Amino acid sequence: MVMALLLGLMLVSTILSLLLFVPFIDFLYRIRMQKRNKETLDMFGERVHVLDKFTAWKVGTPHGGGVLILLVVTALTIGAYGILNVTVNPWMAAVLFIGFVGFGLLGLLDDVRKLRNTSSGFFGLTFLQKFAIQWMLALMIACILQAQLHYSFLFVHYFGVVQLGVVTIPFLAFVIVSFSNAVNITDGIDGLATGLLIICLMAFLTISASQLDLPLGIFIAILIGGLLAFLYFNIFRARVTMGDTGALSLGAVLAVVGLLTGKIIAMSVIGAVFIIEVATSALQLLSWKYRKKPLFPASPLHLWLQNIGWEEAKVAQRLWIVGVFFALVGLYIAFIR
Repeated sequence: MVMALLLGLMLVSTILSLLLFVPFIDFLYRIRMQKRNKETLDMFGERVHVLDKFTAWKVGTPHGGGVLILLVVTALTIGAYGILNVTVNPWMAAVLFIGFVGFGLLGLLDDVRKLRNTSSGFFGLTFLQKFAIQWMLALMIACILQAQLHYSFLFVHYFGVVQLGVVTIPFLAFVIVSFSNAVNITDGIDGLATGLLIICLMAFLTISASQLDLPLGIFIAILIGGLLAFLYFNIFRARVTMGDTGALSLGAVLAVVGLLTGKIIAMSVIGAVFIIEVATSALQLLSWKYRKKPLFPASPLHLWLQNIGWEEAKVAQRLWIVGVFFALVGLYIAFIR
């Protein structure tokens, strides 16, 4: 009965989002919310081009599909809680929506900056300023997880319970910030991040259903529905991209969902492709900064694969398959007693 309800909500979310995306894409064209090839600053204050040789053709593609995902999923989730009279822990809802909406609004600043074509003022936050805001939001979520939801330990199979102690809050915040930026980095080719998010969230939906966590399951199901609709317009060649609004919010909420299931070890395996993407990117940046030469031929991972000659669609599809494999391994770990 629970799975039937969750699947029904997923269908409603998918159909509603499909109906809304066509006029929304037209709206993005009208307000000229489109990709541009211009310089920005990286974490070390050095100028880099946003679009590389593999993605220069994407200039002009509508940018900001994550805004619609954010609006539809938030409205449907709140509506479903009310209509179904679901008892929701307010602190659980708080961490979900701080991650989803809070990081989404931060990403929206970047998307609006692209629209305004400015690099100064409120809409011209530097990388480090945005990174600091990410940490503030993540620390807020981590404090709630520890103080109100009593998240202070890890269960490691064959080793037992590991108490996190004083590192609980910084550790949880690090996980959230890392996943938020990992999804943002992975969202570099059409459909890749969206497909991987759906795979990861399907795994977490399975876990939440097995735990009879209906409020969390409802949110995940509605989010999957919205992403399925978005993926229809986002596969190669994409008619719309999610923008930072979508990438930052979806990465943060993926981490929060994983933490709420209590399966953080499984989460690190389920989201392994995202972790590899952000790790290769971070190591490359550090190598350029301190060694003055690259560690990899190209980074992150998807760009490396393109660099050796893989077509964009092939990269996304192969990494989806890798993502399914890791999701299955993660589910296996989650269900080991």
